[in-house]
Amino acid sequence: MKYKSLLFFTLFLTYYDANAQNRGKGLEEKVRNLKDMTVKYSMISLNLNRFKEYVRSPPRDYSFVVMFTAMAPSRKCAICQHVYDEYTIVANSFRFSSAYSDKLFFGIVDFDEGSDIFQMLRLNTAPVIMHFPAKGKPKPADSMDFERAGIHAEAIAKWIQDRTDVQIRIFRPPNYSGVAVFLVLFIFIAIFLYVRRNNLEFLYNKQMWAIIAVFICFAMVSGQMWNQIRGPPFFHRTKNGPVYINGGSHGQFVLESYIVAMLNCAVVVGMILMIEAAGGVNGKDVRAQEGKRRRFYSVVGLVLVCVFFSLLLSVFRAKTQGYPYSFLFK
Repeated sequence: MKYKSLLFFTLFLTYYDANAQNRGKGLEEKVRNLKDMTVKYSMISLNLNRFKEYVRSPPRDYSFVVMFTAMAPSRKCAICQHVYDEYTIVANSFRFSSAYSDKLFFGIVDFDEGSDIFQMLRLNTAPVIMHFPAKGKPKPADSMDFERAGIHAEAIAKWIQDRTDVQIRIFRPPNYSGVAVFLVLFIFIAIFLYVRRNNLEFLYNKQMWAIIAVFICFAMVSGQMWNQIRGPPFFHRTKNGPVYINGGSHGQFVLESYIVAMLNCAVVVGMILMIEAAGGVNGKDVRAQEGKRRRFYSVVGLVLVCVFFSLLLSVFRAKTQGYPYSFLFK
């Protein structure tokens, strides 16, 4: 009996050691294949077989971030292309950075090529970015919330860092369109000044420069420079309809910046009307003005400031959770 137990124990250790070696060889082979697939492209195109083998099946000691999208024009996914571009920037930044390792891989699944994967995961919308951890099943937090976090590359990298502890520094490819526009504008202004070289009195028009300065302030305060740097989408389409205000405090849409600019403009117009009703910046004699005009300016200006400043606070409350202040609108 003693020898049978010893023989059984020896056979068990032999089987366990052989199984462990096979698992080790299988893991090494999977990692080697994944690294080979990322030599030319930082993202791995996944079909059903690849998804089951490399993303779902053990052994795995690496995390997988997968974007599920629908890029075909027939799918009419307006935001898919923009999210794909930002996701590609994140994958390329990781692939060619010093933080690159074989503990994190990026994949992509297109609906027309992997509809079975969509059905397996019960996905009925796109785009979706999911994190598949090295151990265990994905949790609700492993699906990125675009409305809350944003869809630009920096937001995706921050979300990946929260899920994997891998910090990715974003490197965007150079964009020369801004330089080209600046050169064209500079040439146009130079030609215009050359043509009007004998009549440059308009350059001393204080009202013209004041209007230009105010419009520049509206553009900067509303986030137009941020739009040029980050390149956000115009707005976001969801299954519940279009979204014009980004719900996160670290992102915005192009249309949202236009809305904020118009609200600021309305508040400024209201302030100017109230100042004019009080005599203007030069301290005019308010008694010399017509009473009806003064009342009209003061009432309209007060309404504009109260209504549109309250709308500005509402936008800020929508983007900043827990902001306690409001005026007319909640």
